[in-house]
Order: sequence, then structure tokens, then C-alpha cells
Amino acid sequence: MKTTSAIALPDYSVTMSVYGKEQPDFLRLSIKSIVEQSHRTNDFIIVCDGELTDGLNNVLDDAQREYPDTVRVIRTKKHVGTAASANMALKLCKNEYIGKMDSDDIALPRRFEMQLRRMMLHPELDIIGGYIEEFDSDSGNSISVRKVPLSNDAVHRFAKRRNPFNNPTLLFKKSAALASGGYSEDLARCEDYDFVVKMLADGAVGGNIPQVVLKYRITEENYRRRRNFANTKAFIAVRWRIYRSGYSSLPDFLIPCAAQLALFLLPSSLTGHIYRKAIR
Repeated sequence: MKTTSAIALPDYSVTMSVYGKEQPDFLRLSIKSIVEQSHRTNDFIIVCDGELTDGLNNVLDDAQREYPDTVRVIRTKKHVGTAASANMALKLCKNEYIGKMDSDDIALPRRFEMQLRRMMLHPELDIIGGYIEEFDSDSGNSISVRKVPLSNDAVHRFAKRRNPFNNPTLLFKKSAALASGGYSEDLARCEDYDFVVKMLADGAVGGNIPQVVLKYRITEENYRRRRNFANTKAFIAVRWRIYRSGYSSLPDFLIPCAAQLALFLLPSSLTGHIYRKAIR
């Protein structure tokens, strides 16, 4: 445990999963943003979900060589999916506090220092996130800031219809995540939304800090994925599960599903504009 600004900050783990279609340069920047945090992790677990390209393997080899006491690379023989990869990493983490990270985003230098300080000041918190700045992958230009609810009450209200956290900014207690069952591996997508709702429904206390803690990469593929049928169906399935659990009401199920269907049916030329201006 280290002391920062008179507050003792605990050790923490970070988890990331990588699969074969990702970009080596993006992965390198993402890893760099974690190992160079102002309050550094002593346990960075990277799960390789199936076979990777030579470029990705080179990046991981470099990371292990430079940070042998921190970076742990776990390989699966075949593609197992995001939820299974996350559960694998969750069980292997050696610290109570676990941070999530995506393999193409960039954590700001004080991300974990800020989040852990908030959790030390408010020990009742089980899960915390923060704002993200979305940026265009090609130009590097900022697109928008996705703000999320701050207080526990606001998080619970928001969660009834949408994910109240920016998933790659999550920092949570391992004990609370395991107590709620971890990630649901029977879901094809949207397992992150299901994961946090299960924790909240089990009594976890959540919150977000009102600061950007991560730069989130946006590509044309992001927009296509958000409006395709598989993604639309997955959101409806998860919201139906949340409604059936008793956590949300029927209007909480119907209204966001209607909005999701509308985005799917709209011309693709309008989707990005609406996503940036209306949803954000």
C-alpha cells in the first residue's frame, strides 16, 4: 500500500482481454497507459482469447520482458469470449481492488489514483467508474465526453434502463463481484451491463467520479456494431433478463428497447450524429 496526498492507496489488479483482430499499435498504447499510472499496479493480467497475430504477440512479449513482475499473460487454446475471459482474469487477480481496461483505449495517467482515493474516502463503495472522452481513431480529435451518474441512488436509477458505468473505467471489489456470480457466460454480448446490474441488485454500492479518466477510441466499426441486429438483440435480451429479475419495471424495459430498435432502423448516415448529439 502506497501513500498519495496523505491517503494510503491499496494495491490493485488490472484485467484486459485481447483477441486476434485487434491492432498491435492500439494494444501497445493501452498497455503503456496502465503500466505508467501515477499509482502503479502490481498485477496486470492480460487474457489472450484464442490465437493472436504475430504483431499482437510481439507487443505482449515486450510488455512481459519490460515488466516481468507486473504483467501476466494468460492464453486460451481457443476463442472463449469476453465473459469467460473476464471470469478467468477475475479469479486470478491477487488484489481485492480490480480495474477493467480495454485493449484499444488509453487510461489517463491518474485514473487509478483518483478512483482508489475516492474508494478509500468512501469505503462503502463496491464499484466505481468515471467519465470517458471519445476520440476519433483516425484523426485523434475529441468527439464527445460520456458522462455517467455520480451518486449511488442515481446509479441505481440509471441502471434500470442503461449501463450506469463506462465499462472500461470500472474499478470494483473482487469480493463483491464474486459474490454476485461474476460475468454471465451465456450472454453473447452486453455482459458488462448484466455484470454491474447483478452487483447492484445484490446490494453493491456504486458511483462515478465526475472527471474523464479514459480516452475511448471510436472507429467506423464502433458505429456499425452499435446499430447491427446482433447488438440490438443482445441489448433487448439483457434488459429482459433485468426486468424478469425484478430489478426494473416494464416501462424501464420497453422505453430503452424502443430507442434501441429506432437506432437500428434509422439510416446509418444518421446513427453517428444521433449517438453523439442525443445519447451523449
